[in-house]
Amino acid sequence: MLENVPIHGSRSDIKSKPPTHQRNLSLDFRHLTSPSSGPPPGCGHQRNRSLDSVLQRIPEDMTPTSPEGAPLRHDAPGPRLALPPEVPAGSDDSGIHTPPDGNDEERPQPPAAARSRESLDSGNPEDSDKPPDPPDTADEPPVKTMCVSDTSKKKDFLLRLFESKLFDMSMAISYLFNSKEPGVQTYLANKLFSFPGEDVDFYLPQLATMYIEMGDVADVLRPYLVYRCKQSAEFSLQLAWLLTAFCGDAKKSRATKLRDSILAEEIRPAARRGHHRSQSDASALRLATPSGRHLGDLASGRAFDNGCLCGEQCSCGAPRLAPQIQFLTALTNIGRRLAGVADKERRNGRLRAELATLDLNLPARVWLPLHQKPHYVLRIPPHAAAVLNSKDKAPYIMYVEVLETEGHEPLPPRLLPPAPPAPHSPPIRHTKSEENLVPEWPALSLYSALEDSDAGDCWSHEDEELSTQYPAKLPAPDSLSQVSAMSVMSAVSGVSALSTSSCGSRESVAVGAGEVRRRLADATAEPPPNTFRRDPQDPSALALKESWESKLARMRSSSPYGALAGWRLLGCIVKVGDDLRQEMLAAQLLRRLQAVWELERVPLRLRPYEILCLDRECGLIQPVLNSVSLHQIKKQSGKSLRAWLELEHGPPTSEGFLRAQNNFVESAAAYALTSYLLQLKDRHNGNILLDSTGHIIHIDFGFIFSISPKNLGFESSPFKLTSEFVDVMDGESSDMFAYFKILFLRGLLAARKHCDQIIHLVDVMRMGGQLPCLRSSSAVSAFRARFHPGRTEPQLRTLVDRLVRDALHSLSTRLYDNYQYYTNGIL
Repeated sequence: MLENVPIHGSRSDIKSKPPTHQRNLSLDFRHLTSPSSGPPPGCGHQRNRSLDSVLQRIPEDMTPTSPEGAPLRHDAPGPRLALPPEVPAGSDDSGIHTPPDGNDEERPQPPAAARSRESLDSGNPEDSDKPPDPPDTADEPPVKTMCVSDTSKKKDFLLRLFESKLFDMSMAISYLFNSKEPGVQTYLANKLFSFPGEDVDFYLPQLATMYIEMGDVADVLRPYLVYRCKQSAEFSLQLAWLLTAFCGDAKKSRATKLRDSILAEEIRPAARRGHHRSQSDASALRLATPSGRHLGDLASGRAFDNGCLCGEQCSCGAPRLAPQIQFLTALTNIGRRLAGVADKERRNGRLRAELATLDLNLPARVWLPLHQKPHYVLRIPPHAAAVLNSKDKAPYIMYVEVLETEGHEPLPPRLLPPAPPAPHSPPIRHTKSEENLVPEWPALSLYSALEDSDAGDCWSHEDEELSTQYPAKLPAPDSLSQVSAMSVMSAVSGVSALSTSSCGSRESVAVGAGEVRRRLADATAEPPPNTFRRDPQDPSALALKESWESKLARMRSSSPYGALAGWRLLGCIVKVGDDLRQEMLAAQLLRRLQAVWELERVPLRLRPYEILCLDRECGLIQPVLNSVSLHQIKKQSGKSLRAWLELEHGPPTSEGFLRAQNNFVESAAAYALTSYLLQLKDRHNGNILLDSTGHIIHIDFGFIFSISPKNLGFESSPFKLTSEFVDVMDGESSDMFAYFKILFLRGLLAARKHCDQIIHLVDVMRMGGQLPCLRSSSAVSAFRARFHPGRTEPQLRTLVDRLVRDALHSLSTRLYDNYQYYTNGIL
């Protein structure tokens, strides 16, 4: 076979040139060991077997080709071959060792691709630098050689894919989940280090699920997860919360050990080296540093203080995760206690009293996990919070003042808001710098009677600057100086208070008369038609209707920390008693769909929001700003949806209304398609929002795929499309309604093009059976079928027309809306 191939010729030279080259036997030492063995008959050339072993590893045609079969040119020199151990690097074809020339040192080393190819074969990344074993010299059947060659080609193609620029985190998760080759799994786990952290964090629920359910994948994922935990406290807590939420009832030793080691802070950054304090400094720090024994004690004022005074990197061993855990535990405990209060009005007062107690322990080095930028919590204004409308649970929304920071800047000292005067003391007169008049009064005295009455109603300011700062025309639900300007009785009570308190001052009587006239004018003025009134059954409606811009300006002006450059206001919804794991999966799918439509330039608009699972029954939700529910619109205004849009944005021919109508159609088509793909249920008007620009936004994705509320199966419609929605689009025969169907079709075509990136998110989360929506064996296959991969575009157009027609004339939609009205009072 190879013995008949001349050393310097090709296979075409075998027949044309007879073998005339006789090897010098003095240079071939193998005949000394076996004198009986000689050259084969008909060939005077005895071949070096060490060279044969190398040549057998080289394919006949090493020219790379394109997919069309054309050869490709490579200007860069290729990597050097790794020779077997018995052949030295300086040996030529004659078997004589030659010294290396001067250019050997300048030759490039094998690139990472060559080493990665070996790691795919071995499965052990530590063996990638070892030279390959020499092939067996025994003859093998040709069929087996072809199989080995095909396998190597497949591995080469796979390696080229992994190293291409098109290979992203989505493909890495898919191959990591489907591949059973240890080498591929190890390579992909090491590949995670090269992806940006935010790309990996998006798939963290899938990584945690694979770590829990797949033992072989868990072994290769652990180095990356430990590395990230050592780099970031935020990542450590998110991973620990996901492991807690998805571990299930059965004991998963691998996942629970990792979670316990994270929470016990056994995995934490190493102390900074080369930093030594003097003995006098260390003793002084021990005297001045808090011991951290007050962690979790809200009455101490230091419930979130771990006692660390280190600078950029902690080296004192203080707990770094415990303050954050105690902060979120305090927030969720408030939600559990609120669920036991039946009356919604008293529930709102109880919430404010609880948050006032928690606010005594702030500022602290704790943060809101929903916000990505580094920050610390400064203050939680109690009167800014409100309990959301819910029958059985008590979710609440709160607004948090934070300080964005890049490093470990010192926290500002605790500052109190401007204190109200005593109810029976004369009002403050001619005071232009009220912030300097902060009396020494206990912090709890301000919030002592919040459950029964609003402490802000029993005081007011006479200064004109403060009157403009706290306007009485549109009272804010979260201001400490709430004045009920909607009734004349509050103005009369203000008159009596002024006249009573001004008995000792003639000037006070004169100014009080002008103030009376102003307040009476404000009280009798007609409020704007789109203003929400205070509803005892839904305390959050008034807070949610206020625009975010006005809320931000008002709260910053009244905050003691508002002058800081990094001051920010964040919103957060705390939800206890509901399984947020399914909502977290739905939020992932919405974000993936929105990315696909933006890539394909389809003008569909979704509003994904962040959801964080703390365990299987509580978590945090990012609120949707500048939006109110359709139920609140109907209840507060008594108008239809189109009439409300005309009230907010102008007549039907105005530019504002046409812009809002276009936003409505694009968002309604996006959520209609999403509802059809994910089979969203529980679509009553309390779970559908309308923002200030006309966009429809769906919330509360607790029932998706194969489950429905109480398994009643009321909602058999493909998605919710009512006659009110069509009325906003100018009717079924209008251009906007045709535009709605075109957007639905374009969105379905774009989603089908990238359906594998969407489906594998659900396929991974199906393991373990932890999510009720995926316990059905046909959940994933039915999800894939709704993309209709085998239909042509005309067939899809017919399908879209049928889906829209069925949704518009669905009887189940009307039945479910009536059911929600009679059971929960939702319009």
